[in-house]
Amino acid sequence: MKKLFTTLPIIGLFLLMGCSSTQSLQEYYVDSAENPNFISLDLPASILNLDEVDLSEEQRTAVESLRKLNILAFKKTASNASEYEVEKGKVNAILKNSDFKELMKLNSTYGKGFVKYLGEDDAIDEVIIYGNSNEKGFALVRVLGKDMNPAHLLKLMQAIQKSDYSGEGLGEIGQFLKG
Repeated sequence: MKKLFTTLPIIGLFLLMGCSSTQSLQEYYVDSAENPNFISLDLPASILNLDEVDLSEEQRTAVESLRKLNILAFKKTASNASEYEVEKGKVNAILKNSDFKELMKLNSTYGKGFVKYLGEDDAIDEVIIYGNSNEKGFALVRVLGKDMNPAHLLKLMQAIQKSDYSGEGLGEIGQFLKG
């Protein structure tokens, strides 16, 4: 019995050390979904209406690797500016994780951002698109798929352009992303 009482705290210590103190991106999405400052949306890939578009074989392969999109946006206002800074810091801390590999940086008149991914170079399972504007807020888009290829991402963007998709089904997020 005495051995049990000396062993239990050691096991507890190892369990605590094994747990990461950094929140995962998925946990962040779940935790933020109920916050009124956030707009959250989960979309199936079918919303892009790519079935009826004339696509090349590479574009078709890229589309078939896509499963769904998770969109989370923080709409900044004068009254939530301090919370915006806190939330932006949380996202940056999560995305600094070495598991996320940078694909490209974005810099435009609308704001700054980047595209990162999880998975292997030739078999991506998740692409993260992050954009931030100090005036408007930030948006996180998780593109979930199976064995997506980075070379096919450009083809996927071309396929979406071919589809004449104008944001149907995005609701409030579509308005936020447009302007």
